[in-house]
Amino acid sequence: MSVLELRAVSKRFGAIQALSGISLKIEAGEILGLMGDNGAGKSTLVKIISGNFLPSEGEILVNGQPTEFHNPLQARRQGIEVVYQDLALCDNLTAAANVFLGRELVRWIGPVPILDYGAMYAKAAELFAELKSETRPRDIVRRMSGGQRQAVAIARTRLSNPNIVLMDEPTAAISVRQVAEVLDLIRRLRDQGIPSC
Repeated sequence: MSVLELRAVSKRFGAIQALSGISLKIEAGEILGLMGDNGAGKSTLVKIISGNFLPSEGEILVNGQPTEFHNPLQARRQGIEVVYQDLALCDNLTAAANVFLGRELVRWIGPVPILDYGAMYAKAAELFAELKSETRPRDIVRRMSGGQRQAVAIARTRLSNPNIVLMDEPTAAISVRQVAEVLDLIRRLRDQGIPSC
């Protein structure tokens, strides 16, 4: 059974046909690359799968079950995580703070919740080690290379044990050496049985 399947998915924005009849299947541990010119609809397809857009036509199946995502949170609950082209990182925060952004760990001192930095640093270090990245949890994002930033964005997707990780142009605007780092990260996801597209 496919982790993700699209059947004849189309998307229109008024008179503009952005996608027409896209069908594909992604199996566990598979890496699928979507290629095309600028404006071909790659980002639109990622946004449909991740719940940012509803398809105008067609069907999405997750683990064989038809589903419809009205927002990214619904897609995340189904195990779909996304690394967006702009990475959506906060340059002034640490790697660990970016990994846990919006999902911070807290501990309680009486009735007062306190951010549990120790637990977040430890878990982020574990995720970076799992990805074999040299990124350190306390590093400030603005001082990182493009490959390290990708590692932070990919580590963030690993918090929820995703079924699939979608990446929107993961190698855009980074050096050849950094492209190799990102491709290694994608292979490590595959080796853990997590498909990526």
